[in-house]
Amino acid sequence: MPETTRTLLPTPSHTVGPFYGYALPFPDGGQVAPRGHPDTIVLHGYVLDGAGDPVPDALLEFWQAAPDGSLAGAPGSLRRDPVTGGFLGRNGTDLTGFGRIATDADGHWALFTLPPGNAGPPYISVCVFARGLLHHVFTRAYLADGPDPVLDSVPLPRRGTLLARPAEHRTYRFDIRLQGADETVFLEFR
Repeated sequence: MPETTRTLLPTPSHTVGPFYGYALPFPDGGQVAPRGHPDTIVLHGYVLDGAGDPVPDALLEFWQAAPDGSLAGAPGSLRRDPVTGGFLGRNGTDLTGFGRIATDADGHWALFTLPPGNAGPPYISVCVFARGLLHHVFTRAYLADGPDPVLDSVPLPRRGTLLARPAEHRTYRFDIRLQGADETVFLEFR
């Protein structure tokens, strides 16, 4: 019986690299807060590899509590046009609590959101998909330091990798280092 060769195409869970930046981002994925909201903050930074070079094709997902501490979020991140099936964009009035951003050619990303109202120090949860990672990794961007079960479990010399640095104009800088001496602390959830 002759043997046939069959080419199997990779599925998204097997694809590492540019797939993430190409197929999963959506327009205004980083605009979690309604445009023009007076309390908007900007969380931004770079995704860097072990050599400190930017990762231009990473994808980041963000989840956060609303300013009142609620976790329900609001629908609207991935609204579709019922007629064409195309993307309508966010509704522009609600904080959805979810964002998805691809890094640019310089490895940079920016999230426009409202300050989270977590109990304890405010934080935004981050999931990173990038080339070289067979599984996505999780971390948190804390906007302030303070008593917190996750922060308290991290050795003091590594704790700074979870803290976003405040800057002017309601911005916070949070770089994600995938490897190396200053590697970001990644969390394991069970």
